[in-house]
Amino acid sequence: MRRFRSLTSRLTVTAVALVAVVALGLGLATTLMMRHSLTQQLDRDLVEAADRAGQFPGAPLPAGTPDDIGLGADRRPPQDLGTLNVYISASGVYEGFYLTVDSEDRFTVKVLDENVLDELADVPLDGRPHDVQLEGLGSYRVLGTDDGQDRVVGLPTADVDDAVAALVWTEVLLGLLAVMVAGGAATVVVRRQLGPLREVAATARAVAATPLSSGEVGPTERVPDHLTDEQTEVGRVGAALNTLLAHVETSLDARHRSEQQVRQSVADASHELRTPLATITGYTELARRRPDDPVTSVAALAKVEEESARMTHLVEDLLLLARLDAGRPLRRDTVDLTRLLLEAVADARVVAPQHHWRLELPEQAIEVTGDEQRLHQVVTNLLTNARKHTPAGTTVTVTGRADGFTVSDDGPGFPPELAGAAFERFTRGDSARTREEGGAGLGLALVEAIVRAHGGSVSLHSARAGARIDVSLSEDPG
Repeated sequence: MRRFRSLTSRLTVTAVALVAVVALGLGLATTLMMRHSLTQQLDRDLVEAADRAGQFPGAPLPAGTPDDIGLGADRRPPQDLGTLNVYISASGVYEGFYLTVDSEDRFTVKVLDENVLDELADVPLDGRPHDVQLEGLGSYRVLGTDDGQDRVVGLPTADVDDAVAALVWTEVLLGLLAVMVAGGAATVVVRRQLGPLREVAATARAVAATPLSSGEVGPTERVPDHLTDEQTEVGRVGAALNTLLAHVETSLDARHRSEQQVRQSVADASHELRTPLATITGYTELARRRPDDPVTSVAALAKVEEESARMTHLVEDLLLLARLDAGRPLRRDTVDLTRLLLEAVADARVVAPQHHWRLELPEQAIEVTGDEQRLHQVVTNLLTNARKHTPAGTTVTVTGRADGFTVSDDGPGFPPELAGAAFERFTRGDSARTREEGGAGLGLALVEAIVRAHGGSVSLHSARAGARIDVSLSEDPG
């Protein structure tokens, strides 16, 4: 059974089986039709023989020479060879004879023996042909009549049986030949038709041999275009494989970018932590060298505390990003976004009075579902970003909406090369946006991660006349 596991073998066997079934059906139908036709012809001959037998009423002819049975000019007897005639006397006694050929190739009339007559006695005299098996004579087609003189006439079925047998053997030989030819042709045709499928499989094997476990993955091999026709079965397989390969390639590229982002984040975090650590080390060493100088010690402790707070803030931001990346669930409470925006703008006015802060809210209170502390962090980070990277006198407008809010300003805007990567980690603005305070470049990255964790989205629109950040929050954060 292992030989028929392949699709080629199964299709070939199926095609050969169909040919064999069709050949068998045709042969059977031909045989039955031919036997029926020959039997009808035999029945017509039997009726003619019965008519001829009616020309010789009385007892059967005795056995003898051809002259005894009245041969004609063509040396043929008045009865067909093998014809048997049985006459029934008024007393119910059966007498009969049949024609045969002797050892000298002479037509001979032989009298039927008692056993054969006994078998023929059961033939009904209804004028219809019947099949009988006579001892010593074989199979006969007999017809009994009672039209003035009761008699039974019969003809052997040997010629019909021989013709049918010859036809059957011919059909068997031709059927075997057809099966062998069909097997060879089916093998060639099936293999040729499945050639495109083997090409598709070769493409899959080539991709499977490509190292994909690490590093950047370039464009993978694809199924050729002529094997991706959706109108064919193989084309649908090829198109589906190309779609799968494109999906795998995109996923691997995303994985590689993620790995590169993690490496870059680790490098950036190390760089950010190295500066405060170096500062702490330097001031600690200064305080150790001047233990008797209280001014130096106080200044050193103050600097150590400042840099420690800076590192703590950075580590907390990194930890929050790691938790959000891991899919940690956030709180899901009803948050009054109107109150949250009011408080954040009020705080910004105190911290940065040199900016103009505007707040636009709808008449109805804005309520969303989410983590209030994290949403407050989103608003604070956006306002802080606007405060740090715009000059004094800039107008910052916070607009509340039913599904979120917008923070816009009329400052210098994001530089074009920075706008596309504004939400990436450790991204900082350059001199195009005035930077009054240092930062690690995680503010907008945290905004994007928190909003995404709420099932929402954040987008940046920047121009020379200012920048606008739109925050849309989902009503049912996942």
